[in-house]
Amino acid sequence: MNDKDLKVFEAVARTGGIGRAAAELNTVQSNVTARIRALEEELGTPLFERHSRGVVLTAAGRRLRPFAVQIADLIRQAKRAAQDDGTPRGPLSIGSMETTAGLRLPDVLAAFTQAHPDVDLSLTTGTTPWLARAVIARELDGAFVAGPVDHPELEAETIFAEEMAIIAGPAVTGLDDFGALAGLKIVAFRSDCAYRQRLESVLAAQGIVKVKVIEIGTLDGIIGCVAAGMGISLLPKGVVTQALRDRRIKAFRPPAWTERVDTVFVRRIDAHPSSALSAFLRIARPSPAAARTAEPSPVSRTAEPSPVSRTAEPLALVRGHRRP
Repeated sequence: MNDKDLKVFEAVARTGGIGRAAAELNTVQSNVTARIRALEEELGTPLFERHSRGVVLTAAGRRLRPFAVQIADLIRQAKRAAQDDGTPRGPLSIGSMETTAGLRLPDVLAAFTQAHPDVDLSLTTGTTPWLARAVIARELDGAFVAGPVDHPELEAETIFAEEMAIIAGPAVTGLDDFGALAGLKIVAFRSDCAYRQRLESVLAAQGIVKVKVIEIGTLDGIIGCVAAGMGISLLPKGVVTQALRDRRIKAFRPPAWTERVDTVFVRRIDAHPSSALSAFLRIARPSPAAARTAEPSPVSRTAEPSPVSRTAEPLALVRGHRRP
C-alpha cells in the first residue's frame, strides 16, 4: 500500500466511478482498475461493489476512506510545511457565510491580495454547518461561521461581533404584529442557516411555530423579498443599513439572547498554520481599538426577561437613538 494507491482509491470513492476517477486523475481506466484490484488483494477484502452506474463503497471501503483522506492531507501539509519559508504564497481556500462575505470581507480581501500577491486566494460561501463540515473534511483551510462552535477537531477564534436585527416590511409597526400576521413567512437561506434557526427560535418563544419559509440564495434577494412584504428575516444590522436608510424595510431589536452573534474563524486543530493563513488572519482580526469600539454598550435588563419585548422599538440608524 502506498499513497498513490490510496489517492486512486479516494478518487473512485468520491466520484463513484472508475471512469470519472480516471478523468480526474488524468490517467486511463485500466490503470485505476489495476490499482484498486491490487489494493483489494493486499487488504484481502473488496473495497467497492460494482453496478451498472458505477461503484459504491463496501463496509471495508467506508472504514478505509477516512484514513486515505487523512494520509493525503498529511502529505499535502508536509509538502507545504517544507516549502513554507515564511513568505505567504501558494493556495489558500477560505469559506464564509454570505453575510460576512458581503459585510466584513471586501476590505480584508482587498488588503490581503494587495499585500500578498503570490497567494492564490479562493473564497467559498455557504451556511455555518456546511462550512464547518468542509473545514473538517480538509476542503477549506478555514471559514468564518456563526458562533459558538464546539467541535473536537476545530479551533475557533472570534473575529467579528454582529448586532442582529429582525427585519420586516414597511407596514409592520412592531414585533407584536408578527403573531397577528396571517400566513407569516420567514425569508432566509436554506434550512441549516444559523440566522434562520435563531429566528425560528425567537418566533417559537412567542408561540409561533407553524411558519412557512421562503428560501432565497442571495442576501440582496432576501432583503428585496422582505421589502416587498413577503416575510421577515434575521440578519446582521450592518447588511441592512442601506435598505433602512431608503425606508424599504423596518428593523427591530431581537431578544437579548440573540441580539449579538459572534462570527468565528474555524480551522482544523491539527492543520499546519501556513504563512498565507497566518498573514490572512493578521489582516482579518480587528485592531484592539476597533474591537473595543465594536463592544455593545451595557444594557440593563430585568432578571429572566420575556423572550421578546412587547415594547420593542425599531432600530434607528440616525441620531437620537438610545438603547433602553
